[in-house]
Amino acid sequence: MPDRKDDVYGDHISHKFNDELMELKTEFLKMGGMVESQVENAIQALMDGDGHLAEQIRAKDKQVDKMEMDLDEEATLIIARRQPTARDLRLVISVIKMVADLERVGDEAKKIAKLAIKLSEEGQAPRGYVEVRHIGTHVLGMLHDSLDAFARLDSEQALRIMKEDKRVDEEYQAAARTLLTFMMEDTRNISRCMSVMWVLRALERVGDHACNIAENVIFMVKGEDVRHTPVEEAERVVGR
Repeated sequence: MPDRKDDVYGDHISHKFNDELMELKTEFLKMGGMVESQVENAIQALMDGDGHLAEQIRAKDKQVDKMEMDLDEEATLIIARRQPTARDLRLVISVIKMVADLERVGDEAKKIAKLAIKLSEEGQAPRGYVEVRHIGTHVLGMLHDSLDAFARLDSEQALRIMKEDKRVDEEYQAAARTLLTFMMEDTRNISRCMSVMWVLRALERVGDHACNIAENVIFMVKGEDVRHTPVEEAERVVGR
């Protein structure tokens, strides 16, 4: 069950402060939805060889960058005006950190889009698309769930996302080995296969950023930093 007992953000005497915190959360989730769509469309552009769609994704990157700057400014102003303490400060600081992760997810989507354009011009690679689809679906699910965990302040769901990160790493390594073996057997396709390899690497990084967001959700809810700690320690924190 979500940590509804911990969902105490927005419970202030000042209605204006409540509104500012709610607006911060809303704008963060709006940015999250945008970068989630960017990654999904970048994968689709690659799979379909759709250079036009890929160009649209690249063009939207500046919009993601602007949302990051706006959210950073909004969070900074809240700290300056309200001087929040305890749980409210955790929320604002976590949003600043998570916004940076979302911006980097947007960067990974742009990389995939650039590679999709390259492959649409050169011709699709002979291998790797099944792995792209599989890992892409996995990390998109992690990203969506991390945003949902933030919206609901659900530390248990955040913990599940942390556990998924290791599986994504294993899937990426297995896919990379398969592609390397194929390239060694048929050197004519090295360039195109390397493009797919970079796509897989970008998707693995999206999973890392989703995991970072999940770690910050746990920090918001439980007040303990679980970055760079074993999953077993995060389980202890969430289970308290």
